[in-house]
Amino acid sequence: MDFQKLADSFLSPTCIISVEKISGGGYGEIRIVAGNEAYLAPIEHPAFAVSPDIPANTHNKFIPNSLYEKYLPKDLGFEDLCYRSAVMKTPVHTYVHLNKLDMWFDIFAMPINCEIGNICYCTYTTKLSSPSDIGISSGMSGGTSEDVLKTCIKLHGAKDFKKTIDEVITDIRMLCRAEVCTIMLIDNAEATCSVLATNVAENSRLKRVTQFSDFYDIAFSWLSMIGESDCLIIKNDNDMNFVKEVNRRWYDTLVEANVKSVVMFPLRYTDEVIGFIWATNFDTNNTMRIKEMLELTTFFISSQITSYKMMERLEHISYTDLLTGVKNRNAMNSRLNSIAEGKEYLSSPLGMIFTDMNGLKYVNDTHGHAAGDLMLKKFAILLQETVPDGDIYRTGGDEFLILVKCADSEELASKVAALAERSYDPEGICFAVGSSFIAQGSDIHDAMHTADEAMYRNKARFYAEHPERKTRL
Repeated sequence: MDFQKLADSFLSPTCIISVEKISGGGYGEIRIVAGNEAYLAPIEHPAFAVSPDIPANTHNKFIPNSLYEKYLPKDLGFEDLCYRSAVMKTPVHTYVHLNKLDMWFDIFAMPINCEIGNICYCTYTTKLSSPSDIGISSGMSGGTSEDVLKTCIKLHGAKDFKKTIDEVITDIRMLCRAEVCTIMLIDNAEATCSVLATNVAENSRLKRVTQFSDFYDIAFSWLSMIGESDCLIIKNDNDMNFVKEVNRRWYDTLVEANVKSVVMFPLRYTDEVIGFIWATNFDTNNTMRIKEMLELTTFFISSQITSYKMMERLEHISYTDLLTGVKNRNAMNSRLNSIAEGKEYLSSPLGMIFTDMNGLKYVNDTHGHAAGDLMLKKFAILLQETVPDGDIYRTGGDEFLILVKCADSEELASKVAALAERSYDPEGICFAVGSSFIAQGSDIHDAMHTADEAMYRNKARFYAEHPERKTRL
């Protein structure tokens, strides 16, 4: 067969791919046999680096029947597509997104009725598209489109984001018929990662990522493996051997965790990778459908996560005292109103502790507000150290409120006593303390009044015993 003539017969950029068929269902070498001018032009003059040996914008003359890695980055997803079309004789229509160039392509792969020994062939055609051209159903089965739409609707209407994302990750695991499905966020500034949501099949014995130390380094290594591709697919021993060659540390954790297959996508917002989503030990018989479903779903998940993180940040700013780092008056009012209106169910009694610094005005007047601010910061740290299990609010000026779970009034008295022991430091911080015990069914505003009055009685006693402290430390 004249493969060059076949490639030239296509108007769109097209090449002919050969796949070495291996007994047992695997594949070996994948080569670009021939290509038309429209296809060969960008691979001979690549817009981005294919490898360290082939940087961007260099001439890379095409040699027929070359290994594809000579012209394209190593991509397990691309290999799977070629294998399914050439060896399994399955027509494939999908799409890919080149992140660095922000370009979308429709991909068409058609099996060729030709085998030479153990070598199978397919056509591979690319068509430049845009997200609006692709749409939600382009290249997808009705079932895949429906799955993506259901996920989008859930995320769009979510009032409780964390609950909804748990539902979504459960749905995705079931659709992938995977053992585990996980969304992990990364913080490159702090070099940390955290699991946002995960769902595990019953009786799974897989070791979780959280059971491995220093997992951020491994997660960071995925970026170089994914490269310009849109995903990473590991579905058989051949793919695992590739991981073993290029990323031995991750390979060792996969083996230790008893992972047999993984399909993974980075979660991106603009040019930033904010995390990853993956399905482990998934149904490899439906790899392309799973890839398509996850690829579109990740765009909506990324957008919602970014919005959630932004709202979380805004809420943190609006509910945090920027000087001391504890919660502010807005947060206190919101919490107390929630309790008073019955929106927050008190699963256990609460202790309410009011504190008020003594002598702050003198420090501000004689040493400046910078010295007073420093004292407030130290006071907030003292409260956090003494009542580490309490929610601490700066209610204004030098007053702070602590809400803490207490089994009974004796436990509250113990915490107040611990504060009282640190309430008078002639060379540093002095403060008054008042408290009240909030049993279930108690009126929160009555409790506030009781604690506030007790604190001011304590303050009055302090100044009666130390009148000089009204004017100096």
